[in-house]
Amino acid sequence: MPLKLTTYYRGNEIPDLPGTNTFHSTELFHTFEATPGYTPLLIVASENGRPVAKLLAALQKSFRFFPPMIVKRCEVYGTGEYFDDSADKEAIFSDMLQRLTDEAMRDSFLIEFRNLENPMFGYKSFRQNQYFAINWLRVRNSLHSVERAEDRFSPSRIRQVKKGLKNGACVQEAHTAEEINRFAHMLHIIYSAKIRRYFPDFHFFLRLEERMMKTGQSKIFIVTYKDKIIGGSVCLYSGSNAFLWFSGGMRKTYALQYPGILAVWKALDDAKKRGYRHLEFMDVGLPFRRHGYREFVLRFGGRQVSTRRWFRLRWNWLNNLINKLIS
Repeated sequence: MPLKLTTYYRGNEIPDLPGTNTFHSTELFHTFEATPGYTPLLIVASENGRPVAKLLAALQKSFRFFPPMIVKRCEVYGTGEYFDDSADKEAIFSDMLQRLTDEAMRDSFLIEFRNLENPMFGYKSFRQNQYFAINWLRVRNSLHSVERAEDRFSPSRIRQVKKGLKNGACVQEAHTAEEINRFAHMLHIIYSAKIRRYFPDFHFFLRLEERMMKTGQSKIFIVTYKDKIIGGSVCLYSGSNAFLWFSGGMRKTYALQYPGILAVWKALDDAKKRGYRHLEFMDVGLPFRRHGYREFVLRFGGRQVSTRRWFRLRWNWLNNLINKLIS
């Protein structure tokens, strides 16, 4: 029986599907769908009417002031989720990848596959679809082999956590829409000032609370001082691992409270107490240049691991040129 691919563009059309991978879940689809600037699509592969795999992608649209332009790109976290261990996963992925490439290239100038569990998975399929790979770094904290999350922290990092709490900072999980709104506004200012990667509309964080925090698939931690939110972090949970997606703090204004440090500490401490084996920092920069955030998180005792990301550009001439240059 040939493989059947179905692409879903609306959450209310998606049937009940198996799976435990949060990055390819219906809940994350709904979160993207309800966030301005995002357009998700979900590809489901079936055999004999039975789902065997799924792949979630998020098309995002943002406006850049310099130079003035609207940027459209597609991001995929991992290479999908597969429900039959006896199936040919590489062959299924090849078909889903071709469908995704055809769909996403209509509206996006770039497709990016990131956070790959196995950097070699799908290599042949990526190359056949003219994707090119760039070596990357990931930073992951092992939590299963320590008694406390702080056991691998640097001594200076432990002192900063203690000082921040002693100087009046408090760390807790956010629950109300008002807390999440204030947190998102604070984090947006920090990301904008650093001209970092794409930052979603504040509705994204509200939808996390509505759809994913209640199911245990995500958490938002906030650092407060005198009733003001000065830092925080956003975590997603999938399988036995935690993923820190966003974090930051008003470190210049509230230097003595160490808000950025407390935000990461709380994410690690909570993940350890809840039994997760690892916490991974989702964006730590290119391996061939210094990256302040990577240096910052490594002091929490994480380990650098080499990986890769796959990219596909809409302009074939430029995509082919890059493929030749890096091959």
